Amino acid sequence: MLAEGEETALYSDELVRARSALFARRYRPWAFLGAGWLLFFTYGSGIELWSNILLGTLVLGTLATPVLHFMTSTKFKAELAGLTP
Repeated sequence: MLAEGEETALYSDELVRARSALFARRYRPWAFLGAGWLLFFTYGSGIELWSNILLGTLVLGTLATPVLHFMTSTKFKAELAGLTP
């Protein structure tokens, strides 16, 4: 057991912010894609022209996001290793 004030922080505030930003950049396309499909199925399917444009964009995004996620995995791991104490 440690006394009060003896605990050490593994991550500094700067390191926590940098790691959070790295993970946010990594998973942002997945969040936007999920939100896009949710919006399309709730509101977008009833609008004539915009539903076709939104559907085409979502299909392209659905096909491109896993590929880009896989292709940038090495860069992500390298940046994460640089931010790990």
